[in-house]
Amino acid sequence: MRTYLVQQRFNAAINHLRPQRWNWSAVIRPLDRRLAQKTENTLQPVVLFNLRNFWLDGLFSAISENFYLGFVPLYALALGATTGQVGWLIAAGNLLGALAFFPGAKLTERAGQRKRLVLWSGGGLARICLLGLALLPFFSKNTSQAIWLIIGLSGFQAFMFNLANPAWTALVADLVPEWIRGRYFGSRNIAMGIAGLLVAPLAGVLINQGNGRNDFPYFGFQIVFFLAFIFGMISTFIFSRIHEPEKVVATTQKPLRGDLWRGLQQQPRFIGLVISAFVWNLALFIAAPFLNVYLVQTFQASTIVIGLLAAVSGLSALLGQRVFGNLLDEKSEVWVQMVCGLTIPILPFAWMFITAPWQVAFINLLGGFIWAGYNLSNFNLLLKLAPDEYRPQAVALYQTAVFSSAFLGPILGGYLADTVSFQFIFGLSAFGRLLAMGLFTILVVPATLHRLHAFTDTIKKSVVTNLLK
Repeated sequence: MRTYLVQQRFNAAINHLRPQRWNWSAVIRPLDRRLAQKTENTLQPVVLFNLRNFWLDGLFSAISENFYLGFVPLYALALGATTGQVGWLIAAGNLLGALAFFPGAKLTERAGQRKRLVLWSGGGLARICLLGLALLPFFSKNTSQAIWLIIGLSGFQAFMFNLANPAWTALVADLVPEWIRGRYFGSRNIAMGIAGLLVAPLAGVLINQGNGRNDFPYFGFQIVFFLAFIFGMISTFIFSRIHEPEKVVATTQKPLRGDLWRGLQQQPRFIGLVISAFVWNLALFIAAPFLNVYLVQTFQASTIVIGLLAAVSGLSALLGQRVFGNLLDEKSEVWVQMVCGLTIPILPFAWMFITAPWQVAFINLLGGFIWAGYNLSNFNLLLKLAPDEYRPQAVALYQTAVFSSAFLGPILGGYLADTVSFQFIFGLSAFGRLLAMGLFTILVVPATLHRLHAFTDTIKKSVVTNLLK
């Protein structure tokens, strides 16, 4: 028997006579049913309510992100930014994002209620920056100045989003039961993928058709940033409806003041995850910010083409969420991470040989599928390996490592793209990702880590024995 959130009486004979009334319960009942079917265990009403709203929050957040995320660098390019300035645009966001995590962890301890921190920082101030991007051409006629304002707004947005990240991650760990995470996040990510599949091409069309309208050269960009702001605020409103679990409030009101390093020593696999993530993201961001720049500068690809290529990735990601969501529960997070992580280096390597934008569709077809599994397993590994009593601080450490490497990557990639070639940074990125997976295999995979510890213990005993002779 499954428990649902709301026990209501429905009178079909009356409701169908009210076409002007939005029957919200008719919308959410199928969603509640699908969420409950993800598990054989009974879900408490408040848990189901939270899962539903967190699912909807993800949907509207994805709509918002796909309206703007891939187009901010193109916005800067349209204003006359150089490849190096695009690199600084990405790097500034990642640097300020990296600086936000430990203050975010401290605020999580002091604030008590994690949801409140998420709402005013990531859900509030960060999304107001989207409105700033939309209004920017009205207030800055100097394009050089506007480029640096875009960099500043993007950096501030990243800081506010990441300030909320430790609180958000810790809250999610309590909202979503561990035994349902694989299938639940798979379902949630599928919905987010469908949103991306529909919204990214639409954004490309709006930009292409809107630019130049009514003597506003960037009107298309302004439209999509404004829509991103609207849907982002809808996401914030839905997230505000979530009931923060009481045990989270109780924990954060009296935080444990123990040594984080002592806690991490009990989880050496988490340290390995941090190290491999640093190398992985350094390699990733050497090339990733410049893929669309490469298409625009080398092949004169339009924003419509960029949006359609993103849709191809989103389409294959839907299948990936379905497949890897089930495999995550059947196999393990490590198994999925290994399979996906060893396949992903093929993608930047393939970029070295494209001669036309349409060829990227085949790369994105594989990329969307594989990245869906990688992101799903990576997030679950973070939740699983982070020490429970130090989760906000541990998450802050992990994300700081990720964003620090993501700060260095675009600067290095932008310099090498200008001085050597785009093909060089694509090849370097592929090699770096393989190196990161080697570190992951050694430091995180349990069997390998156990053998490594056994080997080091043998070496220590041998050294001690020889010294005592």
